[in-house]
This record gives sequence, C-alpha cells and structure tokens, in this order.
Amino acid sequence: MARSKPTAKDAIALLKADHREVEELFAQFEKARDDERKQEIAAKICNALKIHATIEEEIFYPAFIEASDDVDIHHEAEIEHRGAKNLIAEIEACSPDDDYFAPTVKVLSEMIKHHVKEEEKPDGMFSVARESKMDLVALGEELAARKAELESGDGEDMDTPPPGVGEKSGRVDRLMKETR
Repeated sequence: MARSKPTAKDAIALLKADHREVEELFAQFEKARDDERKQEIAAKICNALKIHATIEEEIFYPAFIEASDDVDIHHEAEIEHRGAKNLIAEIEACSPDDDYFAPTVKVLSEMIKHHVKEEEKPDGMFSVARESKMDLVALGEELAARKAELESGDGEDMDTPPPGVGEKSGRVDRLMKETR
C-alpha cells in the first residue's frame, strides 16, 4: 500500500503548533524543581521563541501586512515581539541562581500568552489572514523551510541583539510613517 504524501501545514497551523509547543515548555518550566533542568528548559523556550519570531517577522508579517493592510494588528505584534526579545536576552544572560531568573521567565510566559491570545482570537491576526487573499499553504511551506534552516543552525545568528532594542526599529518607524 503506497503512503500518501503528508499534507503541508498551512502557515496558521504551523504557527499555532509553535504556540502549543512553547506553552508546553512553559508548563515544564513551572514544574521543574532542579536548577539545571530549569536552565535547560529556559534555553529551549528562548530558542523556540527566537525561531518563531524570526519566521513571523521575515515571512508571515510582511505577507500579512501586504494582504490585509491591517497596520494596527501588525504593529502591535511587532511591539510585542520586541518586548519578548528583551526578556529573552535577560534570561539568556543569567542563570537559575539569579533572583530574577524565574520571575523573568514567568513574565515572558505571561507576555507570550497575551501575544498568542491576540493572534488567535476571532478578530485577531490569524482570522484576518484567513479572510485575506494570502496563500497560506505556500506561506506555510516557506515558514517550515526557514524554520528548519534556523533549527539546523544554517540560518543567521539569532543571538545578536534584536534591532531597535530600547528604541523603535527602522522597519517599525518606516511602517508607522506609511500609515500617517
């Protein structure tokens, strides 16, 4: 019996799967009692979020803004990413013996829960994307390919500080000017 080719995930299914993966990692962190295990899980959380943010920012968000012209949703998502990147940098710079380590992971978890809720709500980014003319299957393939590249280490260095940390990035400035 021949196996059928697995169906490609559309972009939204892929991004939602990432959301569920990170939610599970945050739950594991909450249950962890050993500092070494907490450090390991925190590193996985940070890496997964950096990869997810990269594919959204490089591929999904530009396609979203082009297809929907919904700058409010787009800009909010970009700003939430910037905040998450700041917390990720703090987590990566410390260890479980730092008094602020666990609280910083907790705040990142809360921030990500809010971001996910915003993207997945009935009138959120994913809903608007489904209603637009975006080719979500092709976009999903592009996201999956870029994600695989980043996971293998063949992509750009994600450990560099995000552009615009502490200030608006040039891209956000440009987009804000376009909406005025």
